[in-house]
Amino acid sequence: MAENVALSVAPLGPTESDPERCEGEEEVRGNEAGENKQTGPVAGATQNRLAKLPLSRIKALMKADPDVSLASQESVFIIAKATELFVEMIAKDALVYAQHGKRKTLQRKDLDNAIEAIDEFAFLEGTLDV
Repeated sequence: MAENVALSVAPLGPTESDPERCEGEEEVRGNEAGENKQTGPVAGATQNRLAKLPLSRIKALMKADPDVSLASQESVFIIAKATELFVEMIAKDALVYAQHGKRKTLQRKDLDNAIEAIDEFAFLEGTLDV
């Protein structure tokens, strides 16, 4: 009663004719080997140390939105990291304008100049006007 099943086997490694596939597969394998999948309170403590913004405050801001009913620790952490990266990026771009003015301190006009000059910040135009 043994059944014979024919299996087609793909080559294990990338071929020489496909160098782009070689690089992508190595990156995937490296990411899988280096992944650290922690869960529970230890992961939360690690995330707290990695985030510079207060996660409790970010969670409160997220829950202030009527469309958000629940916010997982992971989503709060991701929002915190994205916010940190955004603030860092806009601050670095504004610093360039401060340095053109031979200053070390960022001023509002430096942020305004960065928002006007950089297309990625176009969604902020008019938001800082008081």
